[in-house]
Order: sequence, then structure tokens, then C-alpha cells
Amino acid sequence: MHEETQELSKQQLKSKETKAKIFRAAKQILRKQGYERLSIKNICEEAGVSNGSFYHHFKTKDDLLSYYIEEQPSINPDLLDLPKNVEDAKNTIVEVYRNYVHYCQELGVEFMANYYTPKNQSLNPLIRTARPYPILTVQNYLQKAIDAGILTIEQDLESITTDIRMIVIGNVFEWCLKNGEADFEGNMKRSLTTYLNGLF
Repeated sequence: MHEETQELSKQQLKSKETKAKIFRAAKQILRKQGYERLSIKNICEEAGVSNGSFYHHFKTKDDLLSYYIEEQPSINPDLLDLPKNVEDAKNTIVEVYRNYVHYCQELGVEFMANYYTPKNQSLNPLIRTARPYPILTVQNYLQKAIDAGILTIEQDLESITTDIRMIVIGNVFEWCLKNGEADFEGNMKRSLTTYLNGLF
């Protein structure tokens, strides 16, 4: 029995390593060659895995691209508790995106410039997976605060999260456009704070 459990752990470990290898290969291609060269064939060649192995871990190329969001540093769960007041809620939302800015900086401007393309359907909110996107974290957080009566918002939540998503995309684009020379964190904080101050 113990041997079977150990064997399963080895298999799970191997599966995790293969998934990470595929992801690293995709990041490498995206960073160095751009989205146009990011085919499943090229990813498998770069990773040294079979097509079957790719499809065992990911449904599509866009599913693979949405996986990168799972790699971001997690937010302190205490931070996402019910806010004490409106200011606390604003600060928490800004903090979620400061965390995202740091992750983007870790990935590098070349990766992000190639990731944020209209061809990348993993960015499309209509087909988004259940992965922990920052916007879903914010949406759940806001819903919790509204339900508890801490926040009163006249706009619908979907419109608010769309606005926030567009602000974030704009900041990422500006940072990429300036080849990493823009004040990414400062701009993100300022633009989100300005929007949230007008909201509640």
C-alpha cells in the first residue's frame, strides 16, 4: 500500500515537472520570438515533450497561457478579509494589483509585451477559465463587501470589473510600450486609486 502511494507521488511529481517544462518552453518562445511563433508544435519541440503530453496537461494553447496566472505570488488571505471601511477596500484592491505588477516585472517586459496581444484569447473575459486571475479576486472581494453592507455601489459589478481590467491592461501596455521604463507600480496605484475614489 505504502509503495503504491509512493509510486503515485513519483507519477504526480513527473506530471508536475512536465507541466512546468511545457510552461517554461511557452514562456521562452513568447519572450524571444513572440506570439506568432507560439504553436503547440513549437512548444512541444522546445520542451522536448510529445503532443499527447501537451494535451494531457492543457486543452489548448490559450489554456496554457492562462496557466501563467497560477504562478503569481499569492495574496495574503488576511488582506482579503472583509474590509473595515471604504478606504480599506480601496487599499486592498490596489494591493492586489501591486502584487500583479511585481509578477509582471518578474516575467519581464518581453514576455508581457508578447502575452498582451488581442490574439491571446486567454485574456478574453468571455472564455476565461476558473484560474485565480486578479480581477476574479477583486470581484469576489467586492461582492463580499457589498453583501456585508460595507460598500454601496450604484454601478453593476460586471461594469466595475471591466473598468478595472481596462485600467490594468492600459498600465501593462504603457509599461511595455516604454520597454519597462515607465513607473509601472506608481501608475497602476495612481490610476486605480483615482478610479476607485470616483466609485465609492
